[in-house]
Amino acid sequence: MTDHEVRVHRSTERLAREDQLAWKIATAAVDPVEVPADTTDMIVNRIIDNAGVAAASLGRRPVTAAREQALRHAPAPGRAGGTVFGLPPDTRVSPEWAAWANGVAVRELDFHDTYLAADYSHPGDNIPPILAVAQHLGLGGRDLVRGVATGYEIQVALVTGICLHAHRIDHIAHLGPSAAAGIGTLLDLPTETVYQAVQQAVQQALHTTTTTRQSRKGTISSWKACAPAFAGKMAVEAVDRAMRGEGAPSPGYEGEDGFIAHLLDGPDARYVVSLPATGEPKRAILDTYTKEHSAEYQSQALIDLARRLGPRVGDLSRVRSIVIHTSHHTHHVIGSGAGDPQKYDPTATRETLDHSVPYIFAVALQDRDWHHERSYTPERAARPDTVTLWQKISTVEDREWTRRYHSTDPKEKAFGGRVVVELDDGVTLTDEIAVADAHPLGARPFGRAEYIAKFRRLAEGVISTAEQDRFLDTAIRLPDLTPDELAGLTPSPSPSPPLTPGGTEGIF
Repeated sequence: MTDHEVRVHRSTERLAREDQLAWKIATAAVDPVEVPADTTDMIVNRIIDNAGVAAASLGRRPVTAAREQALRHAPAPGRAGGTVFGLPPDTRVSPEWAAWANGVAVRELDFHDTYLAADYSHPGDNIPPILAVAQHLGLGGRDLVRGVATGYEIQVALVTGICLHAHRIDHIAHLGPSAAAGIGTLLDLPTETVYQAVQQAVQQALHTTTTTRQSRKGTISSWKACAPAFAGKMAVEAVDRAMRGEGAPSPGYEGEDGFIAHLLDGPDARYVVSLPATGEPKRAILDTYTKEHSAEYQSQALIDLARRLGPRVGDLSRVRSIVIHTSHHTHHVIGSGAGDPQKYDPTATRETLDHSVPYIFAVALQDRDWHHERSYTPERAARPDTVTLWQKISTVEDREWTRRYHSTDPKEKAFGGRVVVELDDGVTLTDEIAVADAHPLGARPFGRAEYIAKFRRLAEGVISTAEQDRFLDTAIRLPDLTPDELAGLTPSPSPSPPLTPGGTEGIF
């Protein structure tokens, strides 16, 4: 890997484009190096993962609304268009709208892959826009593999090198540039065009999709699922503009009145973004991990801990208090350190509950299980014994867990915590967990069999067994798929889910 220092430059310094981060990203994107077999295998896994979580979300209102919007935008004459989750494969829409609808479907349940470093992300959000463009322009499986590998590579590099959360900026701001770079690789564009596309993405997809952390605080709404889909949609449009010869303000990251100077660490900021050297394979996807449970990633390990701790605690009515000692990030984002009363509100939205580790730990402790629907129903959240237990759970920051969260040593890096349960007789029970069971270093790491099992579990009752089989056969053959077969990566339910309940309409 090659480290690239990124800092703010005054306009009088005339930073050469070859020294700009956007050019470095473009150079990595256009490198014709072959994608390694293990990277390809993991891309297959993540396409299967995305399809499963999308299938489970098809009947939800935000996904239905996004699908309806996409249906109003037909592809241009002479173009194939992209497929949409929930629609037959011969129903095609313009690629930016396919990216939008599919992006919402994939993110709605907060159930696909994750990467946590200086910031955090769901790098699988890169797949919907890249796949939509591949389908629209008649490209094949090998092209898609190369594009997705780049999307993950750039996403991981930006999330590792540039922290947004410290400034209360949502992590999806890194998604526009990574998706634009992935599309550039997919289309085999020249370096200059990819550079302009990334610059367009910095201006159009990064700046206009920079949302604050308020989108994940207080009462959280469906925008949590829509925000990354919007970034992917903007990335498609940014690449289109660059391909038509339209340039972007330069430099995108380093300008004295730009993103870093005014929204991040300011004029004196210095970041290091590590990208593959020329000829170095793209393997960043192997550093990412998926979710076994439908909840914010930092609760994954704690759900597993609650399930094994339950039998030791026994009668939960005897619990006096539960304190979760964890990282700064977990404490302040999904814990009591956020200061959000909504995290303890039995009437809170699903999106709020899946960002409340006190709620999640209470339910997992009681049920010794976690389910993407049952664990979030209003009735489940309002159950009196759950509410009582829930109010007894708090989080505190532990400096050691914070240090491990930010460790660069994979064997030391941790996203869990230590739990102290105090019972009414003064007895205390303590247990801890570093990573989720499904994590590559966890008790039960996810492999191909686990990805397939998760897909089938989520697709059950939505997609027929025959269609599940067909989709899985297609996905597993990804590198060899012809352009005509790429539509098969969007499994179709039968019958198609209904449109918006009540027949409500928008502008389109």
